[in-house]
Amino acid sequence: MSRLAILLTLSIVTVSCYNAQKKRDNNSLSSQIEYPETPKLAVVYETASDTDMRLEKVGGFEFVERTQALETEKSIFLNPNKQFQTFLGVGGAITDASAEVFAKLSPEKQQELMDAYFGEEGIHYNILRTSIHSADFGTGSHTYIKEGDKELKTFSVVKDKKYRIPMIKRALGMIGEEAVFYASPWSPPAFMKSNKNMLRGGKLLPEYYDTWANYYVRFIDAYEAEGMPIWGVTIQNEPMATQRWESCIYTAEEERDFLKNHLGPVMEKAGYGDKNIVVWDHNRDLITNRANTIFGDPEAAKYAWGIGFHWYETWTGGDPKFDNLGLINEAYPDKKLLFTEGCNENFDSTKYQHWPNAERYGRSMINDFNNGTVGWTDWNILLDQNGGPNHVENFCFAPIHADLRTDELIYTPSYFYLGHFSKFIKPGAKRISTSSSQSDLESTSWMNPDGEIVTIVMNATSNKQDYSLYIGEVESKLKINARSIQTIVTR
Repeated sequence: MSRLAILLTLSIVTVSCYNAQKKRDNNSLSSQIEYPETPKLAVVYETASDTDMRLEKVGGFEFVERTQALETEKSIFLNPNKQFQTFLGVGGAITDASAEVFAKLSPEKQQELMDAYFGEEGIHYNILRTSIHSADFGTGSHTYIKEGDKELKTFSVVKDKKYRIPMIKRALGMIGEEAVFYASPWSPPAFMKSNKNMLRGGKLLPEYYDTWANYYVRFIDAYEAEGMPIWGVTIQNEPMATQRWESCIYTAEEERDFLKNHLGPVMEKAGYGDKNIVVWDHNRDLITNRANTIFGDPEAAKYAWGIGFHWYETWTGGDPKFDNLGLINEAYPDKKLLFTEGCNENFDSTKYQHWPNAERYGRSMINDFNNGTVGWTDWNILLDQNGGPNHVENFCFAPIHADLRTDELIYTPSYFYLGHFSKFIKPGAKRISTSSSQSDLESTSWMNPDGEIVTIVMNATSNKQDYSLYIGEVESKLKINARSIQTIVTR
């Protein structure tokens, strides 16, 4: 497999454009991007199974006057005049696990990883997620206070300053003004919960609702004091899952009322009314119920930027329920959809190059975006050769793994599939109408702020496919390899 060229040296800059980010986000329903002219050239980049092609430029293809499309041929149709949601970005999570592994790499490999995700020659991640104190990915559980401290007098993020905060600051410095950085809690401290345990579910006790709401405020205070602007928070990671790791259960009504009566007002009173609050942060299967309950209540809805979701549905017979996203987008067009977590589970070091893992990313991203999603956040950006560390042995895949025995970075196909979106679609882009004449090819398209069109096409079949790309009154004849993904940039 060809290696990513590392061409840049690190330049840590001050992240000072938070207000510009907020303005960009608040204007996400602004007028259409003007399509400047008929495209003349389609520049194609491809990643394909059983080849060395990894985000490889495979050439330019001219557009010619369009012919009548035929039912016997494969076609993809774009209409740049029909534009939809505004693109927020693509990224991943810097967890305690990612930061702990990163700290054990040599300086050269640390720089390689940073450039791979955030550098000019990398895949241009701009979204970052982290946890509010601990999650399962890390060497153990911790909070920011001493047990029983209801007044939060002992609140401190000093533990995060060892590994996590330095890595996040380094990434934000490379991303610059397009950075979108948000945080999610996995569990309140044990004394605030019905089961007196951060692990294995339990509920937040009512007498601690305001204390826990103020905990978010203290987290934002502490992280922003370190020079890391917080774009927003989710209320609770996976609020309907009793896990053997940090977890906490909220019914739809409990989450609505916590937002309406506690978290929203507390953050507003603290001067953080401009922070974005994301509800749900769980799977697509129950997402419409959560949206109806929270967004259907005007007093709760006024505090909610949108709804987050994961891809770990296990009860739906293999159906990822993409259509549920479209239903929410139709019912609540003023609320945003954000993919907040996904990874391939059941880590196996013999399957680093397992191609279906990458195709899961491609299919999810295409369909999530086509149903109104504005941003897409992968889980850990880095794990070790064991799929961890994870303090409850919930080992998983990441796009890049570090073999700490050899100081080697291992790039999985998922990294490159993610890059087919994140490297080419720019924040502020508008999704445009795209359809495929046959189900063999899945596709989504975006128009960048400068009028450039980016189209992603995935072929999950075992056969090479010929197809035509139609834009307005022109078309281009293209080919796509078996088990591959393409990004077509039209100019």
